[in-house]
Amino acid sequence: MTDEMHRPLRADARRNREKILTAAARVFTTEGLDAQMERIAKEAGVGSATLYRNFPTREVLVEAVYRNEVAQLCDAAPALLARKPPDEALRAWTRLFLDYVTTKYGMIDALRAIAATGGNPYGHSREMIWAAIASLMDACVAAGTIRTDIRPADIGAALEGIALTSAGAEHRQQAERLLDLTLDGLTVRP
Repeated sequence: MTDEMHRPLRADARRNREKILTAAARVFTTEGLDAQMERIAKEAGVGSATLYRNFPTREVLVEAVYRNEVAQLCDAAPALLARKPPDEALRAWTRLFLDYVTTKYGMIDALRAIAATGGNPYGHSREMIWAAIASLMDACVAAGTIRTDIRPADIGAALEGIALTSAGAEHRQQAERLLDLTLDGLTVRP
């Protein structure tokens, strides 16, 4: 690897990269994988050359969007806990999880294709998500607002189940009702 590959991105290059990732997530969510790369560049407010310099192929872009979405979801847990009571932070985070799944749903075929060719777009995403859930649950347990006999993997499985049955944007209201039902089942009753 060259020194150039190890250098941090300039501020403008970093902003362009973030704009591309945000636009791509939005476009893939609404248009699926048929979305044109030029459409993503236009949505991001950058030229096609900038998009291809950062993401030379659709597969590279899809994987980067997915990893970025996972990171944003997991980074939201401590931020929510800093601003909200633990039970409200957990409830808010589950809504972000639905947003994440909706984005992932628009890219699922590409993610599968990347995995089929030997790539690993998922990496440690499940462990990262369960760690975020654990931090939220630990705060809720410490506050005495949720049951202590539930593990992060249980909540993760419930969230994945809700997401599988209600992944599309057209099912958002049902998914939120199912989340409320699940979270209400965790609540400690006096």
